[in-house]
Amino acid sequence: MSSQIDHLLNEDRRFAPSEDFAAAAVGTADLYHQAATDREGFWADRARELLHWQTPFTKVLDWSNPPFATWFEDGELNVAYNCLDRHVEAGNGDRVALFWEGEPGDERRVTYAELTDEVKRLANVLTELGIGRGDRVAVYLPMIPEAVAAMLAVARVGAVHSVVFGGFSADSLRARIDDAGAKLVITADGGYRKGRVSALKPAVDLALADRNGSGVQETVEHVLVVRRGGNDVDWTPGRDLWWHEVVPAASAEHEAEAFPAENPLFILYTSGTTGKPKGILHTSGGYLTQAAFTNRVVHDIHPESDVYWCTADVGWITGHTYVTYGPLANGATQVMYEGTPDTPHPGRWWELVEKYGVTILYTAPTAIRSFMKIGRQVAQQFDLSSLRLLGSVGEPINPEAWMWYRSVIGGDRAPIIDTWWQTETGAMMISALPGVTETKPGSAQVPLPGITVDVVDDAGQEVGNGNGGLLVITEPWPAMLRGIWGDPDRFVETYWDKFAEQGFYFAGDGARLDDDGDVWLLGRVDDVMNVSGHRLSTAEIESALVGNEAVAEAAVVGASDETTGQAVVAFVIIKESYLKAHSPEGLAQTLRAWVGEQIGPIARPRDVYIVGELPKTRSGKIMRRLLRDVAEGREVGDTTTLADTAVMSVISAQVK
Repeated sequence: MSSQIDHLLNEDRRFAPSEDFAAAAVGTADLYHQAATDREGFWADRARELLHWQTPFTKVLDWSNPPFATWFEDGELNVAYNCLDRHVEAGNGDRVALFWEGEPGDERRVTYAELTDEVKRLANVLTELGIGRGDRVAVYLPMIPEAVAAMLAVARVGAVHSVVFGGFSADSLRARIDDAGAKLVITADGGYRKGRVSALKPAVDLALADRNGSGVQETVEHVLVVRRGGNDVDWTPGRDLWWHEVVPAASAEHEAEAFPAENPLFILYTSGTTGKPKGILHTSGGYLTQAAFTNRVVHDIHPESDVYWCTADVGWITGHTYVTYGPLANGATQVMYEGTPDTPHPGRWWELVEKYGVTILYTAPTAIRSFMKIGRQVAQQFDLSSLRLLGSVGEPINPEAWMWYRSVIGGDRAPIIDTWWQTETGAMMISALPGVTETKPGSAQVPLPGITVDVVDDAGQEVGNGNGGLLVITEPWPAMLRGIWGDPDRFVETYWDKFAEQGFYFAGDGARLDDDGDVWLLGRVDDVMNVSGHRLSTAEIESALVGNEAVAEAAVVGASDETTGQAVVAFVIIKESYLKAHSPEGLAQTLRAWVGEQIGPIARPRDVYIVGELPKTRSGKIMRRLLRDVAEGREVGDTTTLADTAVMSVISAQVK
């Protein structure tokens, strides 16, 4: 990474945890000492402490055939029992598991006893439909309690779920159903989004439509449909079943069978460089151990008193680990919201924080920057004093957004944990530990206890403090992916080949170590530009742009340039108050000069485009490849995964 771009590392603000927070914190400094003394023993202790094992394990880690690992392989447990039954048996059945809020304002209060009852009934339905250990079930649902119940019921019978985000198209759904060989699809008629019903069942019907000549063997035998949107749907008798007809009628008696710790739990598809999605495979015991541990100590969960809210959709890994599995394994109470942050009004999230007394909020930097764009006056209309911890996930958070989050949402009192992890890692890997860590705005900071990472050069050599390079994980971890579904060669090639000699997992991200050895994420390596022989990080330039008081959000890409090889092109959203007083042309020139002053002339954008929106997936990630198409004058590529597919047409028109 270019040594010329040091502005992120010049961040000198520090925030130590308050004495009161530190005194009551779940995570302690001693955890680091325990893990450093005996890493495998540390994880074994966490597994025994946090989970119920029907058959206790005697083996911790088998790394005899890297990169294929097993954790706790001779132990047996049931994931759903750990998330539900044991809490009811402990006398906490009346505790609220989910405060669910629909986008139109309808609400449900689901206790642990009620959720357990629903999951047991659904498990019996699955068994009647021929779903058992190892079978794959596709889940294509909105953010409703049935989505969590579906995941847990599939896990309860030892089957494997593949949750497909409800914003994906029929083609995307078909590809995932086919790759996994799903026998059952669980879906809904529709779900509410942005004030209207978004249909889901029609996409399932299209995905399962006649495939004569396609060469694909149809594996789906049944479609189980939740009635949510009330929209008209086509019906295939014998294949399609209504949830509200078959689940309540099923028996509520169901014994949770123990399965081996390495029994597959889920496949979650993530984008691949070849265009074919990668089916990331996670198993049970190790994954649930790390999910429960990280949720407990990083989110500082006190189940008896906290109201926790992770805003992620269950269609993404964050929703798997920190909506379904981690919090429920810990017996936590959480908020679950169906809709978008700005519907029916821009203060919807803060209204829910006030309504339910949310104490812990975990969300994406994209959402935070969107609220910054609107202005602090919206959030300040609501009582947010219940919040005691804030979290960030999904991409690096720039210091300005971090500080806004702390000040406006956290009232300058709530610690912020900036977490780094991936679909592939399964759970958090790098984060401050609230109550222990002195936090730095914009830095993910330190690997969690029991996790070992490093920043290395292309040859796999440590770069040392004050330098940048490639982020690697140097030792196996419990929640690590166990492979790519049906493609072990691709698993090795994608994640392990680059540093095969050292045995490192390469995360695909660039990072820098500051003088204290803390980690600063620079984004994906493929989001690094080469301008006149200098490697520039898009994340660093974006952070500089957002540091200008006029800018709400920015996305930077590298575009082909005959002179410099690549040129910096920025797409910028301006705060509404500044648009009224300045011309787009004047703002663009001001921002070009600003970046040159903040970073250096080499990083000054060739072009700055003032736009109204950025192309984002429904999880909030910016699709930079589409902006690169615009910057290079190409036809814009596939937009099916965008939250708003029309946004690229608007951007293209604004750029011309």
